[in-house]
Amino acid sequence: MTRGTGRRASAARVRRILLTSLVISPALIRDVMRGFRLKPLISLLIAVPGFAPPHAFAQLSDAAAQPASLGDNWALRVDPQLQEHPLQGGQKGATAALGDTMTSTADTDLALHGNAELRRYESVVKGDALHYFEDTDTADAYGHVDITQSGVSFFGPYAHMLVEAQQGYISTPRYHFVVNGGWGSATRADLVDNERAVLHNGTYTTCQCSGEPAWYLRASQFDMDSGTDTGVAHNAVLVFQGLPIFASPWLSFPLSSDRRSGILPPTFSFSSTGGFDLSVPIYFNLAPNYDLTLTPRIISRRGDLMTADYHYLGSDYSGEFSALFLPHDALTNTQRYDIAIKHDWNIGSGFSAYVNYNRVSDANVTTDLTSSGQYLLGSTTLYDQEAGLRYANGPWSVLLREQHWQQYSGDTIYNREPQLNVKYARYNVDGLDFGAEADASRFTMSSGDVAQGNRFVFNPYVALPIVRPSWYITPKVQWHFASYDLSSLGSDPIAGQPRNFSVNVPTVSLDSGMTFERSVTLFGRSYIQTLEPRLFYVYTPYRNQNFAPIFDTAESDFGLAEIFTTNSFVGNDRIADANRITAAITTRFIDAQTGSEAARFVLAQQYNFTTPRVTLLADGSTTDLTRTGVIEGSSLNIGSAFKAEQAIEYNEAKSYLSHTSTGFSWAPAPGQVINMAYRYTRADASVDNEPVSQFIISGQWPLTRHLSSVARVNYDMHLHRLIAGLLGFQYSADCWSLGIAFEKYTNETSSTTVPSTGSRVLMQLELRGLSKVDNGMLNQFKDSVPGYTPVSNNITPLSRFTDYQ
Repeated sequence: MTRGTGRRASAARVRRILLTSLVISPALIRDVMRGFRLKPLISLLIAVPGFAPPHAFAQLSDAAAQPASLGDNWALRVDPQLQEHPLQGGQKGATAALGDTMTSTADTDLALHGNAELRRYESVVKGDALHYFEDTDTADAYGHVDITQSGVSFFGPYAHMLVEAQQGYISTPRYHFVVNGGWGSATRADLVDNERAVLHNGTYTTCQCSGEPAWYLRASQFDMDSGTDTGVAHNAVLVFQGLPIFASPWLSFPLSSDRRSGILPPTFSFSSTGGFDLSVPIYFNLAPNYDLTLTPRIISRRGDLMTADYHYLGSDYSGEFSALFLPHDALTNTQRYDIAIKHDWNIGSGFSAYVNYNRVSDANVTTDLTSSGQYLLGSTTLYDQEAGLRYANGPWSVLLREQHWQQYSGDTIYNREPQLNVKYARYNVDGLDFGAEADASRFTMSSGDVAQGNRFVFNPYVALPIVRPSWYITPKVQWHFASYDLSSLGSDPIAGQPRNFSVNVPTVSLDSGMTFERSVTLFGRSYIQTLEPRLFYVYTPYRNQNFAPIFDTAESDFGLAEIFTTNSFVGNDRIADANRITAAITTRFIDAQTGSEAARFVLAQQYNFTTPRVTLLADGSTTDLTRTGVIEGSSLNIGSAFKAEQAIEYNEAKSYLSHTSTGFSWAPAPGQVINMAYRYTRADASVDNEPVSQFIISGQWPLTRHLSSVARVNYDMHLHRLIAGLLGFQYSADCWSLGIAFEKYTNETSSTTVPSTGSRVLMQLELRGLSKVDNGMLNQFKDSVPGYTPVSNNITPLSRFTDYQ
């Protein structure tokens, strides 16, 4: 090859040479071969100063770590590990000029024609023709220009570049971000450096299509920064399916999947009570360990409101703050708010502290102003406000807390001002298990109609577990001591009610069981079947406890978990007298190969030798406390797709079915699930329980490749009405998704005897590439359908070396 004024290179072709310190992994061979057309080219090495030697490979060594040549010494090398070797201070990248033909002036300029390329380090300039001025380090490219740097490519008819500074401009370009698939066009692109570019009068989208994209941003100017993976659009208009749906003078969006500040997908809904509801969340990525989301919201029949959600995380603390504020509700003519604060702090040396504070303006604010992503059934009427200090070290566990309740129901929920709870437990000390619980609490309430005061409780116990491979027996003795110091007796005290008194109740129990095993074959598969009989006896003498107020006590349910406890009450104000035995037998089928439980069947019966006399209320009836009944339960796990559970409680004393629940779930594949359940509870006037007879059916099922359906029905057969219902659809394309749902809900916080109902329409649009954060629709589907699987777009993450040029 010769160089000189007006001299043209000889006809002999010289193959292209590698002049960068990049090496390519075998996974990229096809992309490399496609990117480099292996045809004879004229090449020229302008400068090769400052080459850094390849670093040693960390995972591979010897011959396995060495690059393999694709051809002769002038060909690209394929390396088993892709590595970049950044230039060190004072070093300058080598420049390679490539083309079919070339003319040059020594140390001045160089003209390339036909497949012209100019390469330096990580930037490439291509065109039909290219003129490089060596003294000013500038280049002009003409015809089918392609500029690639830092994973971004620009295509246009003409470009002017400062090669080393990677500055310049390209006229009427199209551009492409390899990592996130973003692309668009502009009237001009100014390249500020290897990471920043300014696009004038352009568009941006992440939709992978050859025609008009499903969505795109149109703006007078885009500021693109691949270093921070952030794009900013000025005077932007968001167009979806050909229609402008949003406009903003300033809009920030991410250029990667990392968290970025910006506007999240809006959520739309329409309810029968609030009317049209629009939420537009604005996300602020303040730091890696804390963020803030502000959500301006418009409810057409109520007014404008704002919600704020702040989350933070530290090495020894974490928490969140949520607030909702509506200055004026047009329907209630009141100011409404909802505040929630949660904080956890690990102090160290076994100490920790927490705050859990919730406060609302009125009883119905959480249902009237619930966001479109919240499920309304079962709303609370109690709001906890407490702060506490915990200590845990070995056998010791201590809790000191102050607890208040904001309540809007007729229930009497006491505040604890304060409570000190200490627990101590030791196991297998010379064969003994022993421990104790001590609790000192001051119970208060704003109402003066109920008893209030101090209570001290001490509950020690000792047990002797005797455990053998096939059987066990555990005798246990425990004691309940409660001392009361009442400051108020309430508006209707019991005759002779003292202010200071104590209660002492001993309890003796004996728990025993055995386990038998055998091998069985069912449906051609081997199982281990177990037979596990169990006997549980409890004796507690009667102690009159009518003077003790009900601070924190309620009757326990009668189920498999409760019949093996010594007390039929939950809390420390009542200890039930008992002389009863509970017998149960369980059989399980365990897969001999995997060890998983394929089936379980349980049958239990409880029998009282004497009728209990302790009641929850002083005037309660003992005829309802025989608690003699039969409980049956079963569960099935057939393969990985089908699961079923069933439980029945039968009252032998009164010869009726008390409770039953049954359900199954079938999930043959991700995105396919059907759930069905039935719940029945017989009415009980003694505890003011309403009858329950409900069917709950839910499911998720794909309708087409991109369209999935979600449904839930909760129907009360006793009241003959729909309690809750949901029908939703989710469409997922390559760059956008749309969720829409029709919901019927029940507001159980209504002050009327019959809960109020309502309906609403929910909708959420997600434009991938602008945001990947769901704003509520997925949470709505997850809450409604157990086993729900979000629809995936199956986009494979890319690197900037994909389709390397």
